[in-house]
Amino acid sequence: MADLLGLLVFWVSLPGCMLNNPEWFHNISTNLFYLSGDVMLGGLFPIHDRPDSLVDRTVPNNITCERLNVLGLGLSLVMKYAVDEINGNQRLLPGMTLGYDIYDTCKESAVIVRPALSFLTAKSTQELDVQCNYTDHETRVAAVIGPLTSEMVSVIGKLLGFFLIPQISYGATSDKFSDNVLYPSFFRTVPTDKWQVQAMARLLTELNWNWVAVVGSDEEYGQQGVEEFSKEAEKMSVCVAYQGLIPVYTESEPVVKNIIDNIEAAKVGVVVVISLVGSAEVFFQQIINRNITKVWIASTSWAVRHEITSLPNVQRVGTIIGFTYKILELPLLYDYTLELFTKLSEQQSSFSFDRSVNTCPQCVDITPANISLITDAAVQGLAFSVYAAVNSVAQALHDMLGCNSRGCEVWEAGTKILPWQLLEVLRNTSIDINGTRIMFDDNGNPNIGYNVVQWVWNATDLDFQHVGSYYGSLSVDRSLFKWHTKNSEMPESTCSAACGVGQVRRVKGFHSCCFDCINCLAGTFQKEKEDIQCTKCPEGQWSYFRSTNCTYPTFRVLSWDSPEAVALMLGMVVLLLCHASVLLLYLKHRRTHMVMASGGTLSFVILLSLMGACLSLLLFLGEPGDTVCRLQLPLCSIFQTVAVSIITSVALQIFFVTEFTEKVGKLLPKLRLPVNCVMVSVCLAVQAGLCGWFVQDGPTLSEYKKNMKIDFVETFLSCPVEPMLGFVLMQGFPCALTLTSFMCTFIAVKPVHQYNLARDITFSCLVYCVLWVVFIPIYIGLNHRKRSVVHVAFSLGSNFALIVAYFVPKCFLMLRKPELNTPEHFCTFLEGAPMTPPEEEPQAPPAD
Repeated sequence: MADLLGLLVFWVSLPGCMLNNPEWFHNISTNLFYLSGDVMLGGLFPIHDRPDSLVDRTVPNNITCERLNVLGLGLSLVMKYAVDEINGNQRLLPGMTLGYDIYDTCKESAVIVRPALSFLTAKSTQELDVQCNYTDHETRVAAVIGPLTSEMVSVIGKLLGFFLIPQISYGATSDKFSDNVLYPSFFRTVPTDKWQVQAMARLLTELNWNWVAVVGSDEEYGQQGVEEFSKEAEKMSVCVAYQGLIPVYTESEPVVKNIIDNIEAAKVGVVVVISLVGSAEVFFQQIINRNITKVWIASTSWAVRHEITSLPNVQRVGTIIGFTYKILELPLLYDYTLELFTKLSEQQSSFSFDRSVNTCPQCVDITPANISLITDAAVQGLAFSVYAAVNSVAQALHDMLGCNSRGCEVWEAGTKILPWQLLEVLRNTSIDINGTRIMFDDNGNPNIGYNVVQWVWNATDLDFQHVGSYYGSLSVDRSLFKWHTKNSEMPESTCSAACGVGQVRRVKGFHSCCFDCINCLAGTFQKEKEDIQCTKCPEGQWSYFRSTNCTYPTFRVLSWDSPEAVALMLGMVVLLLCHASVLLLYLKHRRTHMVMASGGTLSFVILLSLMGACLSLLLFLGEPGDTVCRLQLPLCSIFQTVAVSIITSVALQIFFVTEFTEKVGKLLPKLRLPVNCVMVSVCLAVQAGLCGWFVQDGPTLSEYKKNMKIDFVETFLSCPVEPMLGFVLMQGFPCALTLTSFMCTFIAVKPVHQYNLARDITFSCLVYCVLWVVFIPIYIGLNHRKRSVVHVAFSLGSNFALIVAYFVPKCFLMLRKPELNTPEHFCTFLEGAPMTPPEEEPQAPPAD
């Protein structure tokens, strides 16, 4: 039925094809494997598959291969097409003809040696003599096209290299052939496996797969592919969980089962298969039988081969992504093959030659219905490589012989084509095929890349969806992938989940892809994505928890517009208003007995000092500096000391006048002012000395920042409170004075019928001391920012306590009870008069 359908297609298309075919189609030779010419090319193609076993072969006799290999036969037809085209259009080699001598390799090393030796024989004698110098030895063929596989090249490559015969393989991809010393005459028209494994590893990296298995066939191609892929994967941080090789020459099924067991045990989601098509076929038969679903990365050797795509239920294996060579279409190949097959079917006598019959007995029955020989996807994938190989040799001959449109200048009948001379020209040859320039590098590798294709199963057939390409760099379109999974989402294949930002990997086991994620603590950071330990921050820098970089620290200050600063400034404004109000009231009543008794002129000094202490607190706000820090605490302490020392002086006077009235009373008016001045001067001198020591012994802000231990990214910057003892003494001295005042006035006797000045001092000093005692534990337990705020707040509170407890009662008396502001109510404190003893209250008369 298939043959009838092929014939129908052929006869329908024939009239149109005949009209467009070039004239040289009419002169096509029906000799499939041999054509004589002025210059001969040797061809090596696997027209048949290897025999099942050569174990019993004991003599070097002829080996018979019977099972037809569609790929090899199809590619040999492409070589014939390329030669016929060159001879037909006469553009490259005008006035001369190419010939071909194609042999079947059977994909067997024992078979390929014979044609290789045949190629080496002398053109004139058809014999191969042992010589010391082969410089003038003109071989029967000028160049060899093939063979297909790396294993076959390994067998004959060095032999051909010894004679320096150009050898251009259309399928051998092993990177070892890039060695010009071992294989000096080797070229190829397909990329090296080194590029293929690079493309595979980059595809895995692109799709975030780093836990994979790799399987290869146990021969040159598979062994080299697995080895090179493992090396490349390691460079790209892709871990190979398992490697397996499928036997080629021995029974493979038990080994394949063991390989699959190991793949399952490794729990990988992606398997790279670099294998010959026969080994891949055995492998996937077992995969299908065991109903295993994964992502399979296919090498070029089987990515589009019919042997795999035609396996029953192959669509159940999962997602298959393959690599194929970047190729150009050969537009005349289909029509040429139809024309050839038509002639073959009409002239069966073409096979009367023993050579053709012996090479391919099955070819006797070829008809146009067999057009699938060159439409097969695998043949199409390599057809351009064969075509480019033949045309490269023709172009080299063109350049070597000085050919132009009129003819070849150097060529005449009998001209020797020495292979080593052709080799030198071929190294620098480039050809233009349909607008694409093909050239070889110094290692004989072409400037050809890969296409990335995915197998997509439709309702009735299989399509190869182009999803990307590779030539030096990988380019894929993720949106084109169709994942054959339950949820149609891209599967994962990782040993461990990816670490987050600021985490490093601690490897567990033997594979770098299996790890625990460790957080980078403050002061360390994740330098690179693949780091296995956190890096310490450089000197003077710090980092947050789970950081990817370190930074120089930044400082925050108690800025003027911060909520705390605004609240404190409001408190200062209120307190200053209180100061101003009391000051104005005292100025108005400055000559009254109340003002004179509470200190007189020194009362104004107290108020001004309290105002100065309040205003000095502004130094705690805004950006600090060296000068500000030197003035901040000393200035506030000195103002407080002036105010408190005057109150203490008044308290001492009250104590002595109430306890020692007779001895002190007469001297009090004369000694009050000198005593107050001496007392204030002494206290001020002591506090100034303490402040000077604090400033001298403590560091400046610049020194403090320079010597600061950097263990933060951001912190609050306040003036250094060092030494702490100096701060305690500065702040403690006013407290000691107020405590003295409290004790003096607390035990002082209350004058009868007089204003009790001692009470005001007692309460004001008590509140002042309590506030600063409470301040100590609170201050110690806070950070620098809150310490500054608390210090300002307690300074305002103690200042406010003095105003309220010391001055407000007196203001109340001056405003609300002016009748009590008389000498009689202050005589003891003003003149030292003896205190009036308390009068007994009259007894109530007894009731009747």
